Amino acid sequence: MSPDSYLVYALGFLAQLLFSARMLVQWILSEKAKKVVSPLLYWQISLVAAIIMFFYGWLRHDFAIILGQIITYFIYIYNLKLHKAWRKLSKPFQVFIYLVPLSAIPYVYLHFNEIVQRLFHNGDIPLYLLIWGSAGQIVFTLRFVYQWFVSRKAHKSLLPLGFWLISFTGSLMIISYAVYRRDPVLFIGQIFGAAIYVRNIWLSHTHKRNSQSVQPD
Repeated sequence: MSPDSYLVYALGFLAQLLFSARMLVQWILSEKAKKVVSPLLYWQISLVAAIIMFFYGWLRHDFAIILGQIITYFIYIYNLKLHKAWRKLSKPFQVFIYLVPLSAIPYVYLHFNEIVQRLFHNGDIPLYLLIWGSAGQIVFTLRFVYQWFVSRKAHKSLLPLGFWLISFTGSLMIISYAVYRRDPVLFIGQIFGAAIYVRNIWLSHTHKRNSQSVQPD
């Protein structure tokens, strides 16, 4: 493995470390509250990790990884707004955050054919595996679309039961993709996350059951 490869993997592991850290923070605070919570720090860490993971996917020429970061990036920002934390950031920093994903548009336009060749005709990834990995990332991404829809309706940041069910399903798909892809970054990150998804499913179920038991007849 070349020195450059080590640097690429280090970048990926850093992103996964941050994704795992956000889950750990969310899990600890949820255990303390005896219910699933959506802490501000979860969304702050998510935004930073998404930027790093996007570049890791690009350096690995892996469209399945890149796809998973595009939509969720702006959902993270939306949740920061629900927490009223976005307005506390300086205007230059807000502009910088928005420009990070948007800055890729001119490059994509000028190098479209090259990008298609790199991402969709990667000899290291068979087409069927690329489709499966992309499907897993789509399912995994849909959890945040669902979370955004529920939070928008409630006018506050929530992590509902459906979010964790979709997370667990997508995680299993990505784990299988990582095994065939021989990608330790995806595998380690998803194994850790899957355990917390199961725990949050249980917490959500228990909290709902306890809430129903204390309601007056």
